[in-house]
Amino acid sequence: QVQLVESGGGLVQAGGSVRLSCAASGRTFSNYAMGWFRQAPGKEREFVAGISWTGSLRSYQDSVKGRFTISRDSGKNTEYLQMNSLKPEDTAVYYCAACGSRWCTPDEYNYWGQGTQVTVSS
Repeated sequence: QVQLVESGGGLVQAGGSVRLSCAASGRTFSNYAMGWFRQAPGKEREFVAGISWTGSLRSYQDSVKGRFTISRDSGKNTEYLQMNSLKPEDTAVYYCAACGSRWCTPDEYNYWGQGTQVTVSS
């Protein structure tokens, strides 16, 4: 079992930056692929970014490419999402996720954090 706890959300102006963190505990974090998802009001949860167990592979939703960066520090059992050039449409609850493999497609994530709100004002 893996427990995930997000932090770092809040209110930011358009064009600003926010860094989300996700602290993992439980099973060996370093063997798991990790990711970030988000859910805006009235919309389904969507994949934002994913990173492999070594950090060598990363994937992003098209709308965040060039603005968001996913990373991980296995020594600290933590993953991050650096979000730059934020837009009002990035407003959502952001969820940390993990799966029991070294690389996962968006449908394969099966561990979830509670979520952290990010609100981008125009």
